Amino acid sequence: MDFKGTSILSTSQFSLEDVARLFQVAERMEPYAQRKKVTRVLEGAVLGNLFFEPSTRSRMSFEAAFGRLGGSVSNTTGFQFSSMAKGESVYDTSRVVAGYVDVLVVRHPVEGIVKEFADATHIPIINGGDGPGEHPTQALLDLYTIYKSFGMKMDLVHGKKVALVGDLKYGRTVHSLSKLLALFHDIEFFFVAPGELQMPDVFKDKVKGRGHKIHLVEDVREGIAEADIIYMTRIQQERFTTPEDAEKYRGTYSINRALYEKHCKPHAILMHPLPRDSRTGHSELDDDLNAHPNLAIFRQTDNGIPLRMALFALLLGVEDQVHQRERPANWYVPPRIGIYDN
Repeated sequence: MDFKGTSILSTSQFSLEDVARLFQVAERMEPYAQRKKVTRVLEGAVLGNLFFEPSTRSRMSFEAAFGRLGGSVSNTTGFQFSSMAKGESVYDTSRVVAGYVDVLVVRHPVEGIVKEFADATHIPIINGGDGPGEHPTQALLDLYTIYKSFGMKMDLVHGKKVALVGDLKYGRTVHSLSKLLALFHDIEFFFVAPGELQMPDVFKDKVKGRGHKIHLVEDVREGIAEADIIYMTRIQQERFTTPEDAEKYRGTYSINRALYEKHCKPHAILMHPLPRDSRTGHSELDDDLNAHPNLAIFRQTDNGIPLRMALFALLLGVEDQVHQRERPANWYVPPRIGIYDN
């Protein structure tokens, strides 16, 4: 892929070589993401965030990543604060906003709409999540977390057993991640979900078409027993026709410390795109796992910063200039962010 000026709409755009290049740049971004160094390579550049769905992590992660590179951010959150509430078309909105910013991140509840934004302009558009479709940068940071967990060597991802658990029908993060993992060799997939929420055929066919094994499993204990990587998802209530339709599945696909220690490999990585439902009896990953060394959910969120910094740098063609505008950080940064961090 020629990253410069390219819109990132789907993980289908990536080859394994593209992923490796992105990860190499992300590794160089780590000192800036960890606040050890400061760079102003994107000083004067503006990121536009158009989020038509609620978001905490993704929106703030994109903002922080662009800010760590020295750029500024302009946000619009919710239909009610957009001219689209007045009937403005996607084309007009995209063309107008593209005249204000240098790169645009769009999250929208309708699958395929982000591509319409990209079709209206030549500035890079990043898909921040389009309904039940895809969330490519979440999948990339998830894969970056897996890559780092296995010694920062791409070859060590080959041959892994991966359990994707929960709402696989509407969970866009697993749609994108399954396609990225399919780029590797000999991955064994366990799609763990009730029949009504199983992985859509288009993604199963993509995985099988690249020669990988898949298992369709309903029992969570059976589905996670052999996995090296366990990726939990929440029930996507907002995608269901009624709240009651979603409620019947809530809490049925969850892991706590006792279940993990009884049924999982001792070094299986526990992942989740967040937010997790922390209500009693509902949580996909119980709070009693918070101190567990194999819980990677906060490493995922931390890894989103260097990954998205790398993507911005590549899309705007400054990946080799970052060090030219660097200096040490002069403010206090705690040695550990979380109370359970190593």
